[in-house]
Amino acid sequence: MPLLHPADGLEPERPERTVSARNPDIGAFIARATRWRSEMEALREILLTCDLDETLKWGKPCYTAHGGNIAIMQPFKAHLSLMFFKGALLSDPEGILRSQGENTQAALRIEFTRAAQVRGLESELRSYVDEAIAVEKAGTDVPKKDVEAYEVPAEFEDRLERDADYRAAFEALTPGRQKSWLLHLAGAKRAATRERRIEEGRARIMEGKGFHER
Repeated sequence: MPLLHPADGLEPERPERTVSARNPDIGAFIARATRWRSEMEALREILLTCDLDETLKWGKPCYTAHGGNIAIMQPFKAHLSLMFFKGALLSDPEGILRSQGENTQAALRIEFTRAAQVRGLESELRSYVDEAIAVEKAGTDVPKKDVEAYEVPAEFEDRLERDADYRAAFEALTPGRQKSWLLHLAGAKRAATRERRIEEGRARIMEGKGFHER
């Protein structure tokens, strides 16, 4: 049967989408949820028709394709998020992607507060997921900011000027480890807190460790 043209006044036929296999771990996760259960169920029904595999990662429903992570559900207190791991590379024609935080470079998310909102964005969600899958298939990565692009708190710069061993150890860290410390230090709003973090971090930096390493 030929597809109908929009001028005919009827919606054109759309090809059926294959439903992916359901992971029982995801079903159990949603069944246990005390918040955003209906929103997750509605979102899951859409994602399972987008040629994605579902798995439990970081304790949350995660959707993958071509060996990479595409999106993950994140139940928060104020909303349910669908976070795209490479959201910064999506075109976002609807303007619905939101940042994870000021230091986030790659991930962007869509926030939901009602199941009806999820269902109302079904067509848009499919388009965003399709684009995210294409990005992953192409092997495209989000360019990372250089260490020089991150703020060095004045208190830390002053300490490094006075402590040659501390400076040498910090400069010997890998770029990723340097970034982790700069983000940790800059995240403190009060000077006293930054100074405390600088003092507490010295021993671990001297050991060549990043902030998240113990």
